[in-house]
Amino acid sequence: MDYSEVLNHFANLGLALAIGLLIGSERGWHRRNYAEGERVAGIRTFALMALLGALVAASGQHFAPKWAVLASALAFMPLAFLLVVGYVLETRRNGDLSITTPVAAMATFWLGTMPVLGLALPAAASAVVLTLLLHLKGKLHHWLEVLDHQELLGTLQFLLLSVVLLPLLPNREFGPWGSLNPWELWWMVVLISGLSMLGYFAMRIVGPGRGVLVTSLAGGLASSTAVTVSLSRLHRDQLPGATTMISSGILLACSTMYARIAVVVFVINRDLLPATIPAIAAGFLALLGIALWRMFRVRGSRESESPAIKNPLQLLTALQFGLLLAIVMVASEALQQWYGEAGLYVLAVLTGTTDVDAIVLSLAPRAQDSLGTDVAVMSISLAAATNTIMKGVYCRWIAGPGLGNKVLVPTVVTAALVLAFAAITIW
Repeated sequence: MDYSEVLNHFANLGLALAIGLLIGSERGWHRRNYAEGERVAGIRTFALMALLGALVAASGQHFAPKWAVLASALAFMPLAFLLVVGYVLETRRNGDLSITTPVAAMATFWLGTMPVLGLALPAAASAVVLTLLLHLKGKLHHWLEVLDHQELLGTLQFLLLSVVLLPLLPNREFGPWGSLNPWELWWMVVLISGLSMLGYFAMRIVGPGRGVLVTSLAGGLASSTAVTVSLSRLHRDQLPGATTMISSGILLACSTMYARIAVVVFVINRDLLPATIPAIAAGFLALLGIALWRMFRVRGSRESESPAIKNPLQLLTALQFGLLLAIVMVASEALQQWYGEAGLYVLAVLTGTTDVDAIVLSLAPRAQDSLGTDVAVMSISLAAATNTIMKGVYCRWIAGPGLGNKVLVPTVVTAALVLAFAAITIW
């Protein structure tokens, strides 16, 4: 056995010991008020279990690699028996039915074997994640308490969309002009659903106590249109005097639409991003700048109401968006075939009145391929500009001229800037 091999064995044993000490420290801290001998396993026991796993695996591997796992399994059985006996005795004494510590101890043994089997990095990463899960007990239980039925159902539906349905779809072209690829279409639905889920839960974590501005920024990722409508109604029905604060929240939410477009373009076709950035950045910075300027004017306000955003994680919503996206994809290909660039520009404006994601997802993959970069940039900019103006129109219609003009004017100016920068980029 050469010197480097000896060092490797000691490194594996040291990592296993560190893993046991890490997990054991958390378990020991969690049960620090227990008297000596009242715990089934503490810091020393966890360290010994991880070290035992490493020693058994190393001993088995010395004879043949295939014996390492078998030797570990044979050593694990009596250890698991001792943990079960200890759990039963502790349950009888204090009535605590939680099996978290015994299961963590069993996992620690196997984490100790992993460095010896050549899985040092996964072992270390798993140990950190396991320790975090153990330590975040209170926060995780609190999250379950505040999580309602629709949010849990929506999360499960999102997993159904992404983990179950997506791998089953064929990855090839169908339909008129080969404009529909089921796998790519559904991947785009998953992408938008994921961004909406991220924004929604970010807003839920922030909480209403953070006020209109912070929750508008988070809620804008889920749906800037929904934030606009919700805040407009809030102003009309409850806070008629908070015009500056509410307008700041709406403009801040609208600015996130441009950040969202940039993320989608980067994920779908990152080669298109440099050409898209000038127009997108102009829209984002214009709205963000006005929102922040107004925010500082009312920074002493104590208003804390937040926009009421409905849970976006709905299977029916995803299916409806998928249908809309499929229609837009076929329509964009048809209009390009029949009317050329002008047809796409008309479609971008019409689609932008209700949704900007569909046109972005439809055109971004085709840029620099069947569709020129300039046409894609101008179409996306037209849709974004139209959608921005429509938010101002919605606010003016719902909340009246007082708030409406404070939102409509900046959105119109921003739309003009977006189109101007798009034109400069193209020409």
